[in-house]
Amino acid sequence: MNFDGDEFLPYGLGRPNLVEAQPGYFVDSEVTLFLDKLTQSAKVCGFELRIESAYRPFEKQLSIWNRKARGELPLLDDKGNVMVRPQDEEELMYAILTWSALPGASRHHLGTDIDVVDAAACPEGYEVELTPAECTGMFAKFHEFLTSRFEAGEAFGFDRVFVPGRGKIRPEGWHIAHLPTSRKRLQNFSLETLRRIYEQSDMACKKVVLARLDSLAEEYIYPYFV
Repeated sequence: MNFDGDEFLPYGLGRPNLVEAQPGYFVDSEVTLFLDKLTQSAKVCGFELRIESAYRPFEKQLSIWNRKARGELPLLDDKGNVMVRPQDEEELMYAILTWSALPGASRHHLGTDIDVVDAAACPEGYEVELTPAECTGMFAKFHEFLTSRFEAGEAFGFDRVFVPGRGKIRPEGWHIAHLPTSRKRLQNFSLETLRRIYEQSDMACKKVVLARLDSLAEEYIYPYFV
């Protein structure tokens, strides 16, 4: 099956219309104006909004998933601590899902979602990890700024998606999305199409993912269609 058509864009496939928002980081062309406005708003308040992750194609998300499954990338528990890799395939799948989206169901496939930090608060040489401890530590003021803008409806369409009480993925304060654009991109999402993509992919834990896909969608995919 050929996955190059526009109908496969929500899954990180096809040929999305992307622009480089910051060096090495690409977003949907419809998002750039609003991102520029948010960046400028942050700058006025003394913050330097820096992107740590943006558009991510299916193959990259699949690589992250498979490397975690093989033990080449660390698995983190719900508190962000490194955990022992489960030997049972179903337990391993759920361990990966604590912090990582299913390939083909990551919001980073949409080109509307970015992970952000305050570059002005980063110590020289510090390697950002995107953890809850950073959100409440060195980037606390930045996240307070973002929260205030979101709550006031002054974030130019951006908001957080992975928040407490929504779905099974752990909250990610650093992950923000341009919701008006992402809603348009998600209109053509189909779980059956995702199933067909998985059937033809080299995905770790594929058997159990396919067997549990309906329930996984209810807990790890659809709650984040906001």
